[in-house]
Amino acid sequence: MDYAILMILFPLLGVVLNGFFGNRWSGKAAGILASTMIGASFVVAVMITMQLIGMDPHHRMEEIKYFTWIKVGGLNLDFGFLIDPLTTVMILVVTGISTLIHIYSIGYMHGDSRMRLFFVYLNLFVFFMLVLVLGNSYPIMFIGWEGVGLASYLLIGFWWEDQSKAEAGMKAFVVNRIGDFGMLVAMFLLFSHLGTLTFTEVFDAAAIKWGHHIGNATITAITLMLLLGATGKSAQLPLYVWLPDAMAGPTPVSALIHAATMVTAGVYMIARSNLLYMLAPTSMTVVALVGGLTAFFAATIGLKQMDIKKVLAYSTVSQLGYMVMACGIGAFGAGVFHLMTHAFFKALLFLGSGAVIHTMHGALHHVHDHHTDPQDIRNMGGLRKYIPVTFSTFFIATLAIAGIPGLSGFFSKDEILAQSFASGNMLAYGLGLAAAVITAFYMFRLVFLTFYGEYKGPEGSAEGLHESPKSMTVPLIILAFLAIVGGYVGLPIVLGENVNLFHNYMHPVFAHGQEVVHHHANHLSHATEWLLIGISVAAALVGIFLAWTIYRKQGKVALPDAAQAGIDKVLLNKYYVDELYNFIVIKPLIGICNFAWKIFDAGFIDGILVLGSAKSVRWIGGGVRRLQTGVVGNYAFMLAVGILVLLIAFLVN
Repeated sequence: MDYAILMILFPLLGVVLNGFFGNRWSGKAAGILASTMIGASFVVAVMITMQLIGMDPHHRMEEIKYFTWIKVGGLNLDFGFLIDPLTTVMILVVTGISTLIHIYSIGYMHGDSRMRLFFVYLNLFVFFMLVLVLGNSYPIMFIGWEGVGLASYLLIGFWWEDQSKAEAGMKAFVVNRIGDFGMLVAMFLLFSHLGTLTFTEVFDAAAIKWGHHIGNATITAITLMLLLGATGKSAQLPLYVWLPDAMAGPTPVSALIHAATMVTAGVYMIARSNLLYMLAPTSMTVVALVGGLTAFFAATIGLKQMDIKKVLAYSTVSQLGYMVMACGIGAFGAGVFHLMTHAFFKALLFLGSGAVIHTMHGALHHVHDHHTDPQDIRNMGGLRKYIPVTFSTFFIATLAIAGIPGLSGFFSKDEILAQSFASGNMLAYGLGLAAAVITAFYMFRLVFLTFYGEYKGPEGSAEGLHESPKSMTVPLIILAFLAIVGGYVGLPIVLGENVNLFHNYMHPVFAHGQEVVHHHANHLSHATEWLLIGISVAAALVGIFLAWTIYRKQGKVALPDAAQAGIDKVLLNKYYVDELYNFIVIKPLIGICNFAWKIFDAGFIDGILVLGSAKSVRWIGGGVRRLQTGVVGNYAFMLAVGILVLLIAFLVN
């Protein structure tokens, strides 16, 4: 598996070639080159996965060390990769979904003057994401962690001429730095207590040091700091606020960041650190609570959003809450399984929304309308007859995220809910079930308002509605296929002991932690499992039925912002969380900065040290200058006075 290094070298090569030599070819050529590089990484990922599957299940882990990276004091770190089932799932998802998004971007970004630069940033993003999931230590993971933060800033604010887009990129960058602080503190504590930061060594040392002191304050502090990092990257309460604003970037960026890569980094980090969390029950409870509340809270906000991408953004936050909640109840495998299936249907939803926006742009351009918002679902309606491929694939993804049996989202969501019930954490189960109902409702609300009914765009613009090019629709079809079949690797255990292939494949990654704390999975009776499956399906059907009743049968339409009132207005304004942050954090911070600037910068440094010293020299110089008059008589008088003073001094002494 030494060739695993090729996975990160291919996208890096794409960055170099497009970045330094790309001005010699067209934007389309740059897109083809960038897509080829990521496709090559995907081929390597498949080869590594097949090789790992062929190994004995108990030995499916290989650590590859390339060179000595850091050797200072007691810290010895090699630059290397850790290849195990968790790694292979992540690299397949990252490279596979990214390849489709790159291909889609060739059509979506066609005509953009900075198309080549866009693909440089995309390749850079994937490079750092692969470093994050392949690294064999926390510091290497942190390099990728920071790298995707930088690349996301560049991509979200790609159209920086628009002030709001530039601010969205900055917001994502700043909020993630808060989580990064937690990551750094956790690494400092790990090295201080264990003397190493390499994953395998950390887990072995932690098992020895805290295996008989489960719930120790130190390991609890470490895992809570890691959780702080995860709340930033994976957009959990209270640091989720950057993700909805990140919709300001081009739609392929939304799909890349919010479906399979950056936002899953926190979930991956928690799953990778599963042994540490198993040693800290308090932290596990906090993780489950944060995840459950995030899943429910974000879902309620999605109920009243009018921007098609904002609906999907809050849906992403909610689904990430499911993944984090699964990790908090000890169902790490179920969390990673949902990470994988979510990548399929959420990438499809975002790219589908991009196709809708692309279509609306064409329609508005047809009538030279530059004022109507092409992303507002109140300007859509009836689009299914104009863009049938986009509609069909989007509808499949909606069924998947709603949890309809037979599609990928059903299998992973049902497993998380079942595991929550089995763990005895009824609060987590209740929050997850409520979020499931709301998710089905707001997703079908989105479908009905966008694709059904009468077209609500400007008069005459319907003539400009058309299906997207093949480069955009082919990735949609592939993702739709994955959204259908992707869940069959994780069939419910009620159907048989060995039918959940995903769980069996991932088991070695989490077995060590379970052995250390003597954790045994809670098994449900077949009757209970079937009952929970029925409840899960019923929750989805209730949400769909309510959406159909309100937006199809009753024909209700989304009201203008000014007409919203009560709880509708609160949800439309996202519980005023941004305004709360602005009042509690941003304004006081700006006030402190202004005070410090006036007192210390302008007052002390500029006023006293810089300007004060300059004025003192100027004043002294001005006084001395008056002595240099150029009049000889004055000089003779001053000489006489000086001699007189010297004589008096001599006589006195």
